[in-house]
Amino acid sequence: MGFSYDKLWKKLIDEKMNKLDLQKAIQTTPHTIAKMGRNENVSMEILGRICRYFKCDISEILEFKID
Repeated sequence: MGFSYDKLWKKLIDEKMNKLDLQKAIQTTPHTIAKMGRNENVSMEILGRICRYFKCDISEILEFKID
């Protein structure tokens, strides 16, 4: 299956944020947010921005699911 951003979407709910709020907070494009919505790969730079914004470890926003 690959990478899943389900933990990130749950974190947004907990923080009372939506995807547009995240996009603005980490200064990225709608295309990048859409890629994450489809569980596609994004750059480590983007993942780093998210981790810095939430002050969290990458395991709190991303997981790898094996079929």
